[in-house]
Amino acid sequence: MVEPRTAVQALPAYRPGRNPADLARDIGVERAVKLASNEVAFPPLPAVVEAIAAAAAETNRYPDNGAVVLTGALAGRYGVDPGQVATGCGAVTLCQQLAQAYNDPGTSIAFAWRSFEMYPLLAQVAGARAVQVPLVPGRPGGPADTHDLDGLLAAIDGSTRLVFVCNPNNPTGTAVRRADLERFLDAVPAQTLVVLDEAYREFVTDPDVPDGVELMRGRPNVAVLRTFSKAWGLAGLRVGYLIAEDPAVAEAVRKTHVPFSVSMVAQAAAVAALASEEEVRARCAAVVAERTRLTAALRERGIDVADSQANFVWLPVGEDAANLAAALEARAVITRPFAGEGVRVTVGTPEEDDVFLAALDDIRAGERFV
Repeated sequence: MVEPRTAVQALPAYRPGRNPADLARDIGVERAVKLASNEVAFPPLPAVVEAIAAAAAETNRYPDNGAVVLTGALAGRYGVDPGQVATGCGAVTLCQQLAQAYNDPGTSIAFAWRSFEMYPLLAQVAGARAVQVPLVPGRPGGPADTHDLDGLLAAIDGSTRLVFVCNPNNPTGTAVRRADLERFLDAVPAQTLVVLDEAYREFVTDPDVPDGVELMRGRPNVAVLRTFSKAWGLAGLRVGYLIAEDPAVAEAVRKTHVPFSVSMVAQAAAVAALASEEEVRARCAAVVAERTRLTAALRERGIDVADSQANFVWLPVGEDAANLAAALEARAVITRPFAGEGVRVTVGTPEEDDVFLAALDDIRAGERFV
């Protein structure tokens, strides 16, 4: 019998957010609300729909392997050379390419935990050691929800090739501030690449949470990851990008990409989205306003919710996480539980969030937790 590598056999399956139509059918309701995957609730931008329609007429041809038009647009937007940019099939694929480019068996990848759930899986596939540094309370008496940059720095040794700093952090929504992050970056050894994973950057409102591209400049061992899946509304098309101070980093990532991994349609949509930035900003402002309302409503219910800098909120309910998520699903609301730690709830429309809050109130009235 032919068997895969031991590391692959041991990999847990990635669990995407449940399909709301499936849940509605299973529990016998007309509609379920999905607040599990941090998507934006807005439909695709009008310019994106037009670009997709135009690109669809050419899908008998292979796409541009280097996504040259998109790369140029990103380079212009951020004031970098196109050689400093690498695109990929979502930011998660770029994470995998980074591990392929920089990690051999016996090396390590360091990151906070809990953080983006793919980090330890990427290390496992690469044959690298995953060094998980526990989160610490971001405020006195609060739950452990924030990066421990001192602990992360102490975890770096001669084997550490990659360090991921998810800022804002997924799933807790907290973010590290400028002074702390600058101190950390200046102390990391030159042979270790720090990747600032900023999938939710567009939702940041705290002026002391730095733009990673600004901190990258002048630091050749720093790169920044961004995505079109969240604020830009292209989750279904899978487009991410990396910007590196050292062009050699972007080149290494490009060498490990799967050919044609950014489709013709995806590239056209991303370029059109970039040209609609003012509309995207307005949509982000609406998400932030709803985030503020949802946070206040949860706090009024006595739930210790930290200030989120992303398009989701974190309910640190500990051992009640799985039960709470199951009870919400029974009431047609899909969230993302992290067993033993908490529940992540995407900021939806006001109507969707009201459905969630009503379900939560119903649970609290009849069950022991939260």
